[in-house]
Amino acid sequence: MKAVVLVIELAVIVFMIASVWMVYVKADQPGWAAIVPIYNTLIQLRIIGRPWWWLLLLLIPVVNLVVLLIVEIDLAKSFGKGTGFGIGMAFLPFIFWPMLAFGSAQYLGPRGGASTATAEATPAW
Repeated sequence: MKAVVLVIELAVIVFMIASVWMVYVKADQPGWAAIVPIYNTLIQLRIIGRPWWWLLLLLIPVVNLVVLLIVEIDLAKSFGKGTGFGIGMAFLPFIFWPMLAFGSAQYLGPRGGASTATAEATPAW
């Protein structure tokens, strides 16, 4: 029984890594970054056009929950999806990340190509 559970867990982990990898590739970022801790968060922040120091906000308890939700919503918007899809990415990642990765969504730029008045330029770090 334990072996079956382990195999299922490993399959889900591999599937999620593949999903994040494909999202990064769609955004013209290195796919291998999906498996490198901390660096993968920096790449995700780069994809949505947020500054690197948002990584520090993700280390603060309670604040990180709000920041994570904003990051997921911005990621969804970067691929032309709505706020609801971003909330789904935060709360049901095993469903919404694969939909983004293997679906027809195309990368539109940071936060969906929002105007420069409301969006910062993609960080060059």
